[in-house]
Amino acid sequence: MHIPDGFVSVPVAGATGLVSLAGLLIASARSQAAFGVRRAPILGLTTAFIFAAQMINFPVAGGTSGHLLGGTLAAIVLGSPWAGMLCIATVLIIQAVLFADGGITALGANIFNMAFVGVWVGWTLTQTLQRLFGGSTKRLPLAAGIGAAVSVVVAAIACAIELALSGTAPIGIALPAMTGIHILIGVGEGLITGGVLTYLATARPDLLPGEQQKFRGWLVPVVSIVLVAGVLSLVASAWPDGLEKVAGDLGFIKLSQQVRIVVPTPLANYAIPGLGAIGTSIAGLLGAAVCFAVAFGIAKVVRPKNA
Repeated sequence: MHIPDGFVSVPVAGATGLVSLAGLLIASARSQAAFGVRRAPILGLTTAFIFAAQMINFPVAGGTSGHLLGGTLAAIVLGSPWAGMLCIATVLIIQAVLFADGGITALGANIFNMAFVGVWVGWTLTQTLQRLFGGSTKRLPLAAGIGAAVSVVVAAIACAIELALSGTAPIGIALPAMTGIHILIGVGEGLITGGVLTYLATARPDLLPGEQQKFRGWLVPVVSIVLVAGVLSLVASAWPDGLEKVAGDLGFIKLSQQVRIVVPTPLANYAIPGLGAIGTSIAGLLGAAVCFAVAFGIAKVVRPKNA
């Protein structure tokens, strides 16, 4: 769902950029309480894991692939949608700047769709379902899985509206095309989110909100991130993702090739020239490390002074 350069107009890019900037400033202030409790390493590890997981595109149908969006998962693990926004926005910024995954000029739109809409829709629906389920923690993976699945579809609808407002594709065509594909991708998002939360609740409850146990250590989370970013990323589906598929089918994919401003990105397409698969592994590990460092630093900066 990463919008590349050329798909959104200057007014849409400018408006979503301003909204995203204002939202992130608010999120930074509102995240202080969360970081006072949850500690900086949790944000760093969550951000690195979301980055690594987004490298793994899974096949959907009809030559289309999808990957974890992660907004609902981040908000639940961090215990705060505000912190979830910072997590996903950090991933998106690093992907755009270092990996050319998502356009620089479309960064505001991507942050709005995935870090705002994706996080808040998933978080709000999860909290609502949890109340309907009686507040049982055992039902959290189910509630979060449903919330995550729906959040992907709503984020795709936001993307379709931006494409229509930009004159890239008529809303009557872009909306059903984006919605249809992302319903299938949302199923994958829900299964991954529910599966990860089930594992954490069983094996690492110290990484979930509400638990008073001391942080048990770095080994398992770090090894997991290394395996996902450095190994599992090599088996990612090569099929185009949902937005790429729609752009190809509707004939506006060429707009991404007509961008006049080209910003050099050192690890474009998650590759290092001449290194093949090893280059992808190295790029993934570097990206995860940068995500951890940036998110860890953000948590240190925005946390309360007495935390």
